[in-house]
Amino acid sequence: MRSMKVIHRSVLCATGAAVALLTAAAAATPALAADATPGSDWKFQTTLYVWATSLTGDVGVRNLPTASVDVPFSDVLRNADGALMGAFVARNGKWLLLADLVYAKLSDTQSVGTFGGSRLDATITQTIASGAVGYLLPTGLQNLDLALTAGARYTNIKSSMTFDPNGPLKSVSGDQRKTWIDPTVGFAGHFTISEKWFADAVADIGGFDVGSKISSSGYAGIGYSWTPSLSTSLGYRYLYENYEDSGNATGTFRYKTTMHGPTVALSWKF
Repeated sequence: MRSMKVIHRSVLCATGAAVALLTAAAAATPALAADATPGSDWKFQTTLYVWATSLTGDVGVRNLPTASVDVPFSDVLRNADGALMGAFVARNGKWLLLADLVYAKLSDTQSVGTFGGSRLDATITQTIASGAVGYLLPTGLQNLDLALTAGARYTNIKSSMTFDPNGPLKSVSGDQRKTWIDPTVGFAGHFTISEKWFADAVADIGGFDVGSKISSSGYAGIGYSWTPSLSTSLGYRYLYENYEDSGNATGTFRYKTTMHGPTVALSWKF
């Protein structure tokens, strides 16, 4: 059995005030809670939330061997790691504008080779920004809002790897930075359970060989409205990316990973 030491780090992408606000919060949701009646003025919702992510998949840079990354949620809990994210929703009548931003840094160290004497270190820094326009569909239900969405997801990945072989050979290092933009299509839904309780769901799929081979994300959660402006929720989110460049003299960039885990967030409507 391979021995593995996993360090899973989050990089906070907000100001100290936002961090303090999140620390004191219970939970929230990034979805359609910025409710408004058809024909009304714009309504807005800002969401800040922590994503306790697990990371699985394969990452390879240049001519270095592809590394399998597996950071389970149990390790995330043990190390108190996660990711800080932000989302924004604007609504006017049947039209929606949605935006989401993720910045995270994760690293994995594993022993490789016949007897595990060599070491492979991989560090991934990623910035993922999504934007979409949505239009509400007629559902015939007063407590259900369902919108079709179309947009784009920007992904910037920097992957650094160091291979330290067992024996007299010197270590080899390499890093690459890749940026791509994927078109996306999907849906966003908001279901009012009662006066205070609600449920949200968001999903999309994209890539289609425009940027990545395939990319998809999804979120589902349940929340509670403490006031007309303040709500909190708990949910679960995943993000899948499958990207590989065409290759060159120094090798290809391979990035096929899934980030997933529970979210805890706070939303403010204005």
